[in-house]
Parts: sequence; structure tokens; C-alpha cells
Amino acid sequence: MKKYGLMPADILLPKKGFEKWAVVACDQFTSEAEYWKQVESNVGDAPSALRVTLPEIYLEDGDTEKRIDDINSNMLDYLNNGVLDEHKSSMIYVERTQSDGTVRHGIVGAIELSDYDYVKGSKALIRATEQTVVERIPPRVKIRKDAPIELPHVLLLADDPEKTVIEPITAIKDKLIIAYDFDLMQGGGHITGWFLREEDIIRVGKAVNALAENDTKMMFAVGDGNHSLATAKECSKLNDSPLAKSALVEVVNVHDSSIQFEPIYRVLFSVDPEAVLDNLKSDLGYDGADAQKFICCFDGKEVNISLKPTSKLPVGTLQTWLDKYIKVNNIKIDYIHGEDVVRALSKETGNLGFIFDGMKKEELFPAVASDGSLPRKTFSMGHAADKRYYIEARRIK
Repeated sequence: MKKYGLMPADILLPKKGFEKWAVVACDQFTSEAEYWKQVESNVGDAPSALRVTLPEIYLEDGDTEKRIDDINSNMLDYLNNGVLDEHKSSMIYVERTQSDGTVRHGIVGAIELSDYDYVKGSKALIRATEQTVVERIPPRVKIRKDAPIELPHVLLLADDPEKTVIEPITAIKDKLIIAYDFDLMQGGGHITGWFLREEDIIRVGKAVNALAENDTKMMFAVGDGNHSLATAKECSKLNDSPLAKSALVEVVNVHDSSIQFEPIYRVLFSVDPEAVLDNLKSDLGYDGADAQKFICCFDGKEVNISLKPTSKLPVGTLQTWLDKYIKVNNIKIDYIHGEDVVRALSKETGNLGFIFDGMKKEELFPAVASDGSLPRKTFSMGHAADKRYYIEARRIK
């Protein structure tokens, strides 16, 4: 099986109590303490992924080291006291009903970390879609380096317009054994998983390998959880166990109808909007046929500008310029969902908002292949409640 880019793994699942076990990815609801208080209340004393992960909202509490010690202790307790069952050489087909009623389809399996690289410009089979902030990796290494198991919230995107990997499993799911079927807490929708048979695993592996024969030579792009995957990569260098050289992920097809990309706009604060735009147009102003268009909002009005492309996507051209300008001028920037919010914020004196065409799904892989990786906050995939929940686990020691 190891000749395939997506492999089976010895997957750990709780024997019972999935409703209390599954919690949303640690990097969600980071400013909403009430959300996590409710999770605590829902879980109570039951075994839960909450006790073996570290929600980022707690990182500033000053007790991180103790929390990490408790996490490792709880992991060992769950392993040694019958909380988890190990399902050897498994893959799981997943259907996730999201908050809008659409169903996201995926397959949980393992990748070799040697196939993944987060460095911009890498030609690896698995690449980061957005710029990796290396400063975010060391705190995560502290959590993972001594952990005996991993619980993934990584979503890998496959560019599979012919629907050769996941969709054939959808058609035969009634022939498979159910791994779990339950409602996710806190408005997370519903999720069902089925164990793939050996022949299904082999077919999936062959179909995945064929994806790398496309023009981009990419097998997967990281849709969510890139910093967690980068942490796994770094920790694999610290851990001699062969188990640490791979990582558990969920693969989804970027062409799945449930996958929607939403643009993330930019707003600058406490600036002279006219001066900023004069500088921007001086550097990149351009009226050629391939010009990229932007709506600039300030003082209750809107100005259209055209810029010379320096990246495949408008957001890349703008963000590359903004990164330099902001650094020199010490300007505050925020990343905003929704044109209406940008326009509202830009009515305040001294604020400047940028609205532009978002990336289409079919542009993702060519853009990553062309630009190396995209600027951070290029696009969003779904609402916070629709992000991946921790369910499956795997030994890494």
C-alpha cells in the first residue's frame, strides 16, 4: 500500500460516546470563550477529544505547559484503559452534513510526510496553498513532540474534476460497514463514516496516484490545517518512530459541490486613503488587457483602479504590494469576509477597503503551481461550524 499517495492507517476510534468525543478544530472560535465553555459543559467528565487537544483560545492563559502535560497523560489513559479501539489498515469514507444542509464527501487516510512541503515554490506532491507562518510552528511542536497519538483536522484538496477518487465510494457506500453516525455538537451538523474494504482502498490509492500526472504535478493542496501538517513534518525529524513519518488527513475533492471558496478582502486603518492609492497606482497602475481590477472604498465613496498583475490572482498582486507598504509605514490591516462589511468599515474616516474578484475553485491548483503558494487569507472554505471535527486518531509513537 505504501506505493500510494494516500494509504490506510491503524485508525483509533472511541468505543462509544461519539457525540461527546468529537470537537471542532482547535483554531476555530478563538475569540468566543462562550463557545468553548459550552463545549466543556457538553463534554463533562466523558472521554473527549477536548481532553487531548489544545483549543487556541487557551494559549494565552499562562498554563500551556500544564495543559500539554495533561493532554499527554489523557492520551495514555485513553490508550491504556480501553477508551479507544484500533482498526488496522483502515480508510474511512466520510459524509459531513454542513450548516447549510449540503454534504461534504471525504476519505480519511494517511500520507507520507516526505511527500509534503510547505516551503514556497516547492514541487512536492502535497503543497501548502497559503504562505506558512513559520513562527506558528514551534508552539505546536511543543504540543505534538511528546504526544503518543495524533488527531487530525487537516483537509487536503484533490483536483479531481473527473471525480475518480471519492465519488465511486459514494455509489457503493451501502455495501460498507458504518464506522460512526451521529450529530456533531455546537451546530456542527451531522457526520457518518464507513470503513472501506481492501479492494476499495487499492482503487482509491491508484486513483490518487493518477492525480499527480496532471499539469501541476500536484497530488494534493492543503485546504485546512496547514500549520498542523507543517508541525507534523517538523516533529517527524525529532521522532525516530516510523509512525511519525506519516500523518492522518481527510481528502476532499475541490470540485465537490459543497466546497465553496469565499474571498477575504482587505481593510487598512488610520491611513490617508488618497495617498495610499497614489502610491499603489504609481507602482502598479496599468490599463492593459490583462489588468486586474479593484474597488477601493473610503469616505463613503468607491474608486475603481486597474493594476499590473504580479501574481496570478488579484489578491496576490495586492497583498504582495501591501506587505511592503504596511511594513514601511506601520499600518494596521484586517482581513474581512463580506463586501458589505468592507463598505461599512470604510465609511469611517481614515479607513481604506479593497474589494476584488475572488479565486475560483478551478484556479487554485494552477495558482499554487504558478506562484508557489498564495498569500495568507486568500480564501475561506466554509463557516467555522463547518470546519473539521476531531474524530479519528492514530498512534505516532
